[in-house]
Amino acid sequence: MYPLKSFWLTLIILLLLLPMAAMADDRSNNMSNNKENLAKATLAGGCFWCMEPPFDKLNGVVATISGYTGGHKNNPTYQEVSSGTTGHTEALQVTYDPQKISYPQLLEVFWRNINPVDSDGQFVDRGSQYRPAIFYHDEEQKQLAEESRNKLETSGRFKSQITTEIVPLDTFYPAEDYHQDYYQKSPVRYKFYRYNSGRDQFLKKVWGDEKG
Repeated sequence: MYPLKSFWLTLIILLLLLPMAAMADDRSNNMSNNKENLAKATLAGGCFWCMEPPFDKLNGVVATISGYTGGHKNNPTYQEVSSGTTGHTEALQVTYDPQKISYPQLLEVFWRNINPVDSDGQFVDRGSQYRPAIFYHDEEQKQLAEESRNKLETSGRFKSQITTEIVPLDTFYPAEDYHQDYYQKSPVRYKFYRYNSGRDQFLKKVWGDEKG
């Protein structure tokens, strides 16, 4: 009798586990499909600490990574980039779901968090390593970026010419771990820096209470 009971018990357990295994496969397939459907945008707006928060809160943004791009040295360090000798600029790479948020919508947020007429840096941070730029990943992004810049140019929002670059993405190097999510890891230091940078004061003057 014991072997028979063991057989039926094993069979019952297998029948119970089959639906769970199928659900796990479905979740795995969905995750793979989601990854395949995700897109990336690379945007430079001065200090990357300050560019993470407005994008992290957007529905459809999966991840943001602070890093460096647009330079001529492989695997640059923060010290090298901040010295202004490598040609890189601090940038943010945004991974997003195009079914939830579009590239033009990301650009709207980008414009409303930078000074697009200042090509020599951003706010308190000066030098080419803080220059604003849109680094497009393909021709469609290039076209959309140019349309977005032209729209801002003709809006009359800024009296000076929009000087933010639109250039092809070369290599993006993630910044050191301590820079990632800095506003969450060191909130007091981040808030002190941000307030003294003049960024929020500028944005309020230009955009008022309008949300980007």
